[in-house]
Amino acid sequence: MYSQIFSLKNSNCSSFFLNFAFFKTEIKVKKFITIILIIFIAFPFSGTCEETNKTKEEFNPGEVIMKHLGDEHSWEILNFRGHEVAIPLPVILLNDGHLSIFMSSKIHEGETYKGFRLGTKNDGENLEGKIICVDAQNIYTGKKPLDFSITKNVFGIMIVCTIICCVILSASRKAKKRNGEAPQGVQTLLEILIEFIKDDIAVPNIGKDAYGKYMNYLLSAFLFIFLCNIMGLMPFFPGGANITGNIAVTLTLALFTFFVVMFSSTKTYWKHIVNPNVPTWLKLPVPLMPALEFIEIFTKPFSLCVRLFANITAGHVIMLSFVCIIFIFGANSPTTAYGVSVGSILFSVFMTLIEALVAFIQAYVFTLLSAIYIGMAREKSHE
Repeated sequence: MYSQIFSLKNSNCSSFFLNFAFFKTEIKVKKFITIILIIFIAFPFSGTCEETNKTKEEFNPGEVIMKHLGDEHSWEILNFRGHEVAIPLPVILLNDGHLSIFMSSKIHEGETYKGFRLGTKNDGENLEGKIICVDAQNIYTGKKPLDFSITKNVFGIMIVCTIICCVILSASRKAKKRNGEAPQGVQTLLEILIEFIKDDIAVPNIGKDAYGKYMNYLLSAFLFIFLCNIMGLMPFFPGGANITGNIAVTLTLALFTFFVVMFSSTKTYWKHIVNPNVPTWLKLPVPLMPALEFIEIFTKPFSLCVRLFANITAGHVIMLSFVCIIFIFGANSPTTAYGVSVGSILFSVFMTLIEALVAFIQAYVFTLLSAIYIGMAREKSHE
């Protein structure tokens, strides 16, 4: 019976269904894969010449990259040919003492709700994507409300913090149940990480006598930065939020380290800042060295902020640039886009792997420098 069925392979309509039914054979698998690839490749570029010209005019790689790097009031899941699928997020505004709370879907695509809408380029500089106040004619009034909304980055931070709490609580429960036994699963990973932070970062830079007080902060900073970096590399929900590529986030993390350092500082630390052990001519009549030492207090957290922000942002820009090359050539010639897509995809995959390594390195560097600064602030007198 099988030979009779196989003899029908030259028929046009029956061949597809029969080959699909017996796709485990090599010939049928090749035909099936070929059909899928043709549909997958041809479908994005199918359409009229009018659509192609529209894409050519409208595609702007700079806008695409900046949109990814920036923050939004909704979380876009999919955008196919102008049809956007997004998760609306809560909008919390305070304007003239009045609190307004609604979902971001109310002001989607230029719509106005309760006298608010998203700003555009026509409203003025630095207003695109920001919530502004408008009048009855939908014209910008020159006012912006205080925005306390749950934006994409804020929601991403909530997700990362939830993951961290779940992992730690799960490992804690397993450690209590398996008291005295070998760790398993997530408990093993967490214990390895704790030992790494302790032996390679905290103890060498802070000291055995005081490292315990700072382990919670160092471990939290490492986990938070690492998970944010990794989640930012994921092209699908709940990943995709550029959390550590937002300078407000990195500045907040740097301020945490700054305050920990300030509250951990000793008299010896401040003595070396005000009266450093340098030749007198560097301190009088112009207090050159004390001034430089004082400025260094603020340049340390500033370097933490900029280093993390710049490295993560640069990686995202490079990866998105490779992807945008495909659409730039595709707007002119789909055939050319097919040719450059191979190289662009390979380079994007390569950069993704590099960025995964950078995600760990940047978390490590931030935690290491924080421990070093804390150790320096805890300097004791040698007398």
